[in-house]
Amino acid sequence: MRIRKILLIPVSSIILAIVSLGIGRLSYSWLPPQATTESLLIDDLFSFMVTVGSFIFFGVTVALVYSIIFNRAGKYDFSDGPHIEGNVTVEVVWTVIPFILVIWIGTYSYQIYDQMSILGPMEHNHISMGMKSASAEPISEASETVENPERIEVTAKQWAWIFRYPEQNVSSTELHLPVNQRAYLTLRSQDVIHGFYIPAFRVKQDVIPGETINFEFTPILEGKYRLRNSQYSGTYFAAMQADVVVESPEKYQQWLKEASNRKPSPAFNQAMSEYTRFTNKAINSNWATVKPAEPPVVNYHD
Repeated sequence: MRIRKILLIPVSSIILAIVSLGIGRLSYSWLPPQATTESLLIDDLFSFMVTVGSFIFFGVTVALVYSIIFNRAGKYDFSDGPHIEGNVTVEVVWTVIPFILVIWIGTYSYQIYDQMSILGPMEHNHISMGMKSASAEPISEASETVENPERIEVTAKQWAWIFRYPEQNVSSTELHLPVNQRAYLTLRSQDVIHGFYIPAFRVKQDVIPGETINFEFTPILEGKYRLRNSQYSGTYFAAMQADVVVESPEKYQQWLKEASNRKPSPAFNQAMSEYTRFTNKAINSNWATVKPAEPPVVNYHD
């Protein structure tokens, strides 16, 4: 009986580890398609955290169920359990293991974000004070460092995204990118804080008014994706979305050529359309709201 109890812990741990690893692998299917090299890093981190969390969750659950079934008091036993204190081994175990896990997860997460070159609050503060911010090198497996890359200018305003390709003198409400090539963006806001967020890319960057933020990533899967505003920037922030088209370099150059030959015209803007429709009604709700910026005038819009 004693040998059975001794073997129960390692056997249960092995079974829990196998189940947790399986759930960690399954977690990849819970997310959108992996459309950038950064998504590979983020998904690995997410899978790791799901695996650790599953092991802890099922471990605690199994321990509780075992205690309820095999260590419960008798039907009419209302006495207190034995008074136990000062178990140094148990206290060391439940202190050291969580400490190691937290340091492990924190270090792993920092390495991922360091590779992705995401600017945090301290970097933004350094920029505003004229200091050079720390920036990680681009992911070497997917692309090479370019000394003077062509940067796509991204402007955020209430409530629209505008993308400008300065070398071709093209402006658009769609973001077009060539596949398997490093994308270099310059993010600016005309009014409030916006959030540049593409779920399929696993990249998110706050766009802060008065700051110019360089942002980069590498698309690896052709398709059409959705850019969303991750920050609450006002009444119509949910309507502040745009298509992101990842295509072959040949189609990308063809699109630039086609867009450059178009005459600039006002693009449809959902926020302005809804605002105009509601304000033209006979009944005034007297609810204060911010008037959307004028629709962007661009070469290309869907």
